[in-house]
Amino acid sequence: MPIISNQMNKFYDIHFIFRENSIILKDGSLPDESTMRRCLELSVASDWFSEPEKNYTAILLEKDSPNPSGCEDIPLRKFFFQNDEKGDENLSALSARARGLMNFKMMNRYCSVCGGALRDDSAFTAKTCVQCGRQYFPKIEPAIIVLVSRGDEYLLAKHAKRTTSVWTCIAGFVETGETVESCVRREVLEETGIKVKDVRYVASQSWPFPDQLMLAFRAEYDGGEIKVQEEEIVEAKWFNKNNLPEIPGPGSVAYRLITGFFG
Repeated sequence: MPIISNQMNKFYDIHFIFRENSIILKDGSLPDESTMRRCLELSVASDWFSEPEKNYTAILLEKDSPNPSGCEDIPLRKFFFQNDEKGDENLSALSARARGLMNFKMMNRYCSVCGGALRDDSAFTAKTCVQCGRQYFPKIEPAIIVLVSRGDEYLLAKHAKRTTSVWTCIAGFVETGETVESCVRREVLEETGIKVKDVRYVASQSWPFPDQLMLAFRAEYDGGEIKVQEEEIVEAKWFNKNNLPEIPGPGSVAYRLITGFFG
């Protein structure tokens, strides 16, 4: 299933316009073809492509470029939530795919083996080196996110690499050679000093920031006192589930875990 770049005369029925971690809507809906073409005519797009078998065209706008007339940015996670509320998870998945493939195209321009330029593969969703023929496929990084319970309490944390006041679940990347269940136990223990048991898979979410697949779990407290890993966690606390602090917004799997909202 190839992706097709730089064919300005052919657009498909679904139109995605992205800027960083936002998607651009026109009158609350996806933009029309004329809006897409206008972005290209004004040279405000840093990249664009179509995926014929999925029937969409995607454009990435330059960071500081103005919005097309009548359009507004909304966070991509908000777009996910709006679609979930409407029962249209397929559109969320397609937009996540489009944004993830845009990241893949932007971050893979040269071969890591010989240094040759990469071009879109003619047969696969991939890029191929023009010199040595090596193929590069989109990368997916599996990551876990877990809500730990202790009776009526949830273990939530503030992450060191975020500047917001949001409290959220423990999360981390799956390491080579470990199962996702062992990753859950390791991440919670490393970051908070808490041991967990009864690890249960709940749901997943494509998270194209830039290429994660979030695997959501619940787990039960099995011992230990909170002692945070300071380079990762600013603070961790137990909160009564009926008296929660500020948590991640709708559209994220963390919100769904904490609130129990699964559409």
